[in-house]
Amino acid sequence: MPDPSAPASPSTSPLVVAIDDGYASYDQEEALLGAVGARFALRPVHGDADAAVQAVRDATVVLVRESPLPRRAIEAMARGRAVVRYGIGVDNIDQQAARERRIFVANVPDYGIDEVSSQAVALLLALNRRLLLHDGEVRAGRWSAGVLQPMFRLRGRALGLVGYGRIARMTHAKLAGFGFGRVLVHDPRAALPPGAESVDLDTLCRQADVISLHAPLNEATRRMIDARRLALMQPHALLVNTARGGLVDLDALHAALAAGRLGGAGLDVFDPEPPDPLHPLFALTNIVVTNHIGWYSEEAMRDLQRKAAEEVVRVLGGEPPRHWLNPW
Repeated sequence: MPDPSAPASPSTSPLVVAIDDGYASYDQEEALLGAVGARFALRPVHGDADAAVQAVRDATVVLVRESPLPRRAIEAMARGRAVVRYGIGVDNIDQQAARERRIFVANVPDYGIDEVSSQAVALLLALNRRLLLHDGEVRAGRWSAGVLQPMFRLRGRALGLVGYGRIARMTHAKLAGFGFGRVLVHDPRAALPPGAESVDLDTLCRQADVISLHAPLNEATRRMIDARRLALMQPHALLVNTARGGLVDLDALHAALAAGRLGGAGLDVFDPEPPDPLHPLFALTNIVVTNHIGWYSEEAMRDLQRKAAEEVVRVLGGEPPRHWLNPW
């Protein structure tokens, strides 16, 4: 039986290569691509950029999750027509190199919206009600009605949303029933609903009691929540990040939480991933952390794989992808 991880023999039929594994099945990709005469190959590189260069050399289209596709990998795609990200963020793909070679870069921004917004709400509520702290007390046999850490009512307070795309809008909708008195949004390009206030990021950091991050990661947003902006936040404020780990300076966040200058943080994403388990942040009791699982439900995973494969089919049919990110 041929090794599916080995480069395919030369052929006139398009080759679609997935350089990250992890899904239980690739039946949707195989069916959709097979229907248009394309071959599908799974060649996991496990985050190794050098391995990615080798894996994509004969690919017409590359499907990628977290592994990097730097310039040298893009330039190795002698037959390359597109790179499609299984997901939303594309900070692991050199879009400029792809543009120079007229290789489409596309993502799937319209999956997992319900799931990630629910994760943001779940992290916020776990922080606000100190669920993990009290769970640990009960499990340890300690039963007390005394105050372990202060809790504050959400009603009447200010919600801050950094970015106002699909996920932020659904997060806003899900939190509407909690009775926030103000909704502050930092997203200069977004059209806001009635009642939401457009503010700059420093103002949002100063005035919001709850801050939820929904911005993409790029050079303008990297470490946007740094020591200076953390110092602007109120000492009871809660910070939630379900977007990209690189938006937050983790060391500065630890310093603020450890000093009591911030009420708590809920994190589903880190930079790097996985994070160092010995980072002092993880010794704190005013955090809730999850392992970049906010995107997941069985339905969302199937949606993601199908929509990524549909983008590939569009490109192979001579169309631009629906979610084309590096236009020329």
